[in-house]
Amino acid sequence: MKKLLVGVVLVLAMISCEKATEAKEFKTAYIDTSKLLDESTEANDIKAKYEGIAKEKGSRIKVEVDRLEAEQKSFSINAQKNGQAWAQQKYGELQQRGQEIQYAEQMLTRQLQGEMGVEMDSLVNNYRKNIKDYGKEKGYDYIYGTGESATVLYAKDAYDITKEVVKLVNDKYKAVAKSDKKATTAEKSDKK
Repeated sequence: MKKLLVGVVLVLAMISCEKATEAKEFKTAYIDTSKLLDESTEANDIKAKYEGIAKEKGSRIKVEVDRLEAEQKSFSINAQKNGQAWAQQKYGELQQRGQEIQYAEQMLTRQLQGEMGVEMDSLVNNYRKNIKDYGKEKGYDYIYGTGESATVLYAKDAYDITKEVVKLVNDKYKAVAKSDKKATTAEKSDKK
């Protein structure tokens, strides 16, 4: 009985080893997500949009900073002429304005970071969907991501499909932009 039991166990072990060697090969690839976002036209357009907004709104704050600096220079000159009481009051006013400007800068930065973050999150979600569709279309079993939040520590360059996915998302973005431009042109001609 023991010999029979040992024989069955050996047969089962051989069968399981045989099945392990017959494992299916998977089609895999990876995308450098940092490079995808750096080379993506849409991501670069979003970054440029917010850099422009920051520059424009920042120039308004810069005007206030320049005014404050000019008043601080004249404060030094006028402090001796107008006395200590005036100097203390004016100094307090200048400090308060400086804090208000600093607060406005911080609020602008937070606002722009928040708005840009929402757009970039939406973009990343859209890219995930595109990558998923691309993977299904091309028959991949797995597509990994590398970059800042690396999930792959090593992969052969032959598995890198970043360029293909950058082209895919850029082509889709150009198609949407082109159709939006046609719609805008059609709306303008309808108004005439």
